[in-house]
Amino acid sequence: MPRESYTEAILAVYEQNSTDVLKDVFVWAYERSAGQYAAVRQSMVEPDPIRLKYRAQLRDLIGEMVRSQITRSQVVRKVSTWAKVGVAAKDKVRFEELAQEELLNLHEGNFSRYRIRPSEFEAWWKVRKR
Repeated sequence: MPRESYTEAILAVYEQNSTDVLKDVFVWAYERSAGQYAAVRQSMVEPDPIRLKYRAQLRDLIGEMVRSQITRSQVVRKVSTWAKVGVAAKDKVRFEELAQEELLNLHEGNFSRYRIRPSEFEAWWKVRKR
């Protein structure tokens, strides 16, 4: 909300004992916020049910692969082995896709969500492309 509008509305309350201007400013700001919320809500995608269901397993798998300094050529085999044990057969393909995608998108800004230390990430970063 523009600072001037808010200031004028507050002054109207104190100086004229009138809440009309403040009410108008509030309604304007509320309608504007509601419109912005609707726009943001429409741009959001539905959460992936497999990602939600296997959140802990994905976190543990990504963390383990980084700590063991797994290379790109070893990723598919490692993910497949992990999925055989801890993932339902019907979810296996999507889980494998998600795990590979998460590992490929791992960077300095998101590695901590997998409980990976900076030193572990740096060591893996150096060998990951092999």
